[in-house]
Amino acid sequence: MSEQQTDTFFVANKEFKSRLLVGTGKYRDMQETQQAIQASGAEIVTFAVRRSNIGQNADEPNLLQVIPPEQYTLLPNTAGCYDADTAVRTCRLARELLDGHNLVKLEVLGDEKTLFPDIVETLKAAEVLVNDGFEVMVYTNDDPIIAQRLQDLGCVAIMPLAAPIGSGLGIRNKLNIRTIVENASVPVLVDAGVGTASDAAIAMELGCDGVLMNTAIAAAKNPLLMASAMNKAIQAGREAYLAGRMPARRFASASSPLDGLFFE
Repeated sequence: MSEQQTDTFFVANKEFKSRLLVGTGKYRDMQETQQAIQASGAEIVTFAVRRSNIGQNADEPNLLQVIPPEQYTLLPNTAGCYDADTAVRTCRLARELLDGHNLVKLEVLGDEKTLFPDIVETLKAAEVLVNDGFEVMVYTNDDPIIAQRLQDLGCVAIMPLAAPIGSGLGIRNKLNIRTIVENASVPVLVDAGVGTASDAAIAMELGCDGVLMNTAIAAAKNPLLMASAMNKAIQAGREAYLAGRMPARRFASASSPLDGLFFE
């Protein structure tokens, strides 16, 4: 069996083949949401608890009809929370609605304009949630020191932003992402700011364990085609990382060197 076929990763002791994680927001309707998720090949699907119906509103379409728990690993998230207390309450609500489900994505935002994480509140919420038995995948900035602190608190995955949420700017600070990866003992997944397939491939080439995205797929002119492209980009970037790229050189190096050849 090839290395690529056996190349899986673990989150909270659960094994996954797909390193692409996707969200459910901004699609035209439930059908497009379902089709895009299928085209992406994702196994982990995230959704905003405060903005989604997962059973609390009986007379509205239920998101779980297009992301059934028996087919996907659900990742309820705290999007829209601006303080630790609200984020903790949201996770507890998700656990109640999902019959004890403990895997959550924590994000505590600082302001509505940038949607950057409020790190002080994120640290507070992470500590409470971990102590309450949650398995916390945490959205954070690209600061290696904060990433280490969150890991030390017991978070099961660190999710540094590539750029502001929904911006499509791609990875703004490759060196920090690489530093976070090199010092992590839990999965590192780029979260936020990916715009196109090449951005996803770069994240994987840096050694990230995966990439989470939503807007890059949902806001594309053809979301289903973009979902497929992201699937392929994640695989290509991961294979390139495993292969080990050639060293970058300042000057040219002939593809067909003359060393060792004899000429009259």
